[in-house]
Amino acid sequence: MLSRPCFNLHNLEELPELDQKMGRIPSVMTKPGIIPEFDDLSSPHFIGQRRIIVANQLPLKSFKEDTKWMFEFDEDALSLQLKDGLDPKIDVLHIGCLKVEIDISEQEEISQFLLEKFKCLPVFLPPEIHNKFYHGFCKHYLWPLFHYKLPITSNHGAAYDISNWRAYVSANMVFAHKIIEVLRSRGGEDFIWIHDYHLMLVPTLLRRRAFRVKVGFFLHSPFPSSEIFRVIPVREEILRGLLNADLVGFHTFDYARHFLSCCSRMLGLDYKSKRGYLGIDYYGRTVSIKILPVGIHMGQLQSLMSLDETAKRIMELKKQFEGKFVMVGVDDMDVLKGIGFKFMALGYLLKCQPKFRGKLVLVQIANPARSQGIDVQEVENETHQIAKEINEKYGYQGYTPIVFINDYVSTLEKVAYYAISDCCLLNAVRDGMNLVPYKYTVSRQGTPVLDSALGIDSSMPKKSVIIVSEFVGCSPSLSGAIRVNPWNVEQVSEAMHEAIGMNDNEKQLRHEQHYKYISSHDIAYWARSFDQDLVRACGDPFSKRCWGVGFGLTFRLVALPPDFRKLSVDHIKAAYKNTNSRLILLDYDGTMTPQSSVDMAPTPEVLLLLNILCSDPKNTVFIVSGRSKSTLSKWFSSCEKLGLSAEHGYFTRWNKDSSWESSMPGTDFEWKKIVRPIMELYAESTDGSSIEYKESALVWHYQDSDHDFGACQAKELLDHLENVLANEPVVVKRGKHIVEVKPQGVSKGIVVENLIATMKNKGKPADFVLCIGDDRSDEDMFEGLSRTTSSPSLPPIPEVFACTVGQKPSMAKYYLDDSSEVITLIEGLTGASVLQQPKPTDSQIGTNDSKFF
Repeated sequence: MLSRPCFNLHNLEELPELDQKMGRIPSVMTKPGIIPEFDDLSSPHFIGQRRIIVANQLPLKSFKEDTKWMFEFDEDALSLQLKDGLDPKIDVLHIGCLKVEIDISEQEEISQFLLEKFKCLPVFLPPEIHNKFYHGFCKHYLWPLFHYKLPITSNHGAAYDISNWRAYVSANMVFAHKIIEVLRSRGGEDFIWIHDYHLMLVPTLLRRRAFRVKVGFFLHSPFPSSEIFRVIPVREEILRGLLNADLVGFHTFDYARHFLSCCSRMLGLDYKSKRGYLGIDYYGRTVSIKILPVGIHMGQLQSLMSLDETAKRIMELKKQFEGKFVMVGVDDMDVLKGIGFKFMALGYLLKCQPKFRGKLVLVQIANPARSQGIDVQEVENETHQIAKEINEKYGYQGYTPIVFINDYVSTLEKVAYYAISDCCLLNAVRDGMNLVPYKYTVSRQGTPVLDSALGIDSSMPKKSVIIVSEFVGCSPSLSGAIRVNPWNVEQVSEAMHEAIGMNDNEKQLRHEQHYKYISSHDIAYWARSFDQDLVRACGDPFSKRCWGVGFGLTFRLVALPPDFRKLSVDHIKAAYKNTNSRLILLDYDGTMTPQSSVDMAPTPEVLLLLNILCSDPKNTVFIVSGRSKSTLSKWFSSCEKLGLSAEHGYFTRWNKDSSWESSMPGTDFEWKKIVRPIMELYAESTDGSSIEYKESALVWHYQDSDHDFGACQAKELLDHLENVLANEPVVVKRGKHIVEVKPQGVSKGIVVENLIATMKNKGKPADFVLCIGDDRSDEDMFEGLSRTTSSPSLPPIPEVFACTVGQKPSMAKYYLDDSSEVITLIEGLTGASVLQQPKPTDSQIGTNDSKFF
């Protein structure tokens, strides 16, 4: 028997105790560590591959006969229809809430019955939690925000309420625990597919317990622009929730673009495109992005169209609207569907074109509202008032311009209205997808039964017209539709006029174009495509080691190659003591001092530690930095034996008494005369950007500019410079918030190779190399070290330690989390103790997500 869920989950600190009771790994990581695989939770009900479909509601209809609950599948539920796109051999398990409230004494019995009979596992939420979760946070806070309605006043959605947020977290926890109850680690493959904004935290909650879980998430609503999304107080928790999935799906590119922009602006993450796939590198994992609008269930619609009952209803409606041009609209009753604007546009058309009075009818079907509240009642009253005024002004005995049906209408009845309508009008001011135009097009395609009821020849080409708002998700896929701005009543009125006057040949061409797309991109195609991409995105979850970082909902999973490990003093100390010619290469910014420091000059403690390291005659120590030689000379003037490599290796000196040597003497810098005015032009036109002038290079920095504008300008500058410098001996390189121009052959990798070769030529070949760096330029250093150690012309180096600071994954085989751990490592090697470093907090570990690229 399945265990009953725990509902008192408002406080995340309660999770470790709950996990201990469940025999699973801790939910909250109190310290970084390798996460063990969870226990085998194989379910006896399933064998082989399985898809776990998780949605807010189960695809079931529930009703009572006498005192007994009865259940049947809801054929209109998307989560049920998508099964047509999956391999029939794959088991499917549904998890979600029932649409009715079940007494707690009946819950276990009903759970077992639904699992065995329907392969559905219900989630039971207490009424108070469910009300705050669904009506409070989801429908009255998130839903308006995702549809671009800021909660400025009570008429524009509910304000953020922490108790509603806690209920949302609690509900997501219950869903996660319900999934864990049936999740298997061995004996089969479970792929979890989570649907919509109600459950955006579930991927994080699952990932904390089962780090190799395979999770896909599809958002069925719009994803707002970063300017809207950033007002959410818990925005980071929501973003990280989605990023803990392996695949995140959206209906349109606009929605995906907004999500990527939020990840970039708020978490410092950028996306990349590879072979047609979009992805975000997130702590060593690639989170794939899927863009594909959902389709309709063709078989279900066509079966309704073949019923005699449908044909009978069509004949009745045809007689009712004989001789009239009929427009149809089907919308939920809420403020975002633009029903009032639609009515006003019709009124404006009848005012300007009296000839259409008595000939034009708009049939508006309003589905019952999905939420409760004053705003819903207000929009319903306002819509009825507008319809009443237009009908009174332009209607007369036997003619009603607006037929407003504000009641439940069956799918069969809707199909009949679609079939007799000359035009479909969708005027929402903002909507996620909306499949009404798809259903209308298929209904207009007809069947022999429908064609007979309509009195038309089945062999004749079909025709239809669609007017669609440009703010609706289905708009991009309806290439033959008349697109309108719903806020512009006159434009919508003109579109109505255009639809009425359109010739039959044009209507046929538009209809054929739409039907071809809709019939080939049905819900089975959508589900099959998403499922295939989910399998691809998950890959082999056992190919990497995992490291958990973060508390509560900010939990992140770092996926590392099997041979990538943390560098400890104990691991390196023996090699350090048993070698006699050591080369130690240290980056400076981000390695010896935090990148977040305002004053980047080395502290007295760092200088003391470097002097202690240099005082050992067996050590050759170098700071390898991108900074200028004048800056490095000034900062490290007290370190007489310290070697310096400036400007990524263009200038090098072995100690304070030696002179600076250029790796490329006699270099021609005439190209600077071309580059400098171009960079100055971009610096002037990009607020927050600046130019760094080096002897060997010019660097344009844009870290303080607007993220999107700076990135756009950087791309333009890169293209501009590459064109004008095509024949110059320079490299134009784009890095982290920089565009740099430098001579060819200059890199930190060359520095490493030259230093090792020089030590060999001096008769003191290195037998120990420690190389530490934190950013992308240091990857060149690790690559150069790898080339050198594998070169047959140089003697092998017994002990090599390439270590990255924060950057995961990396070409280095070892890592440290931050600069304080670098200091601790050097202290451990030298036996010195110059700093009393506090233990880094979780917020200091991996705070800059861009480091994990």
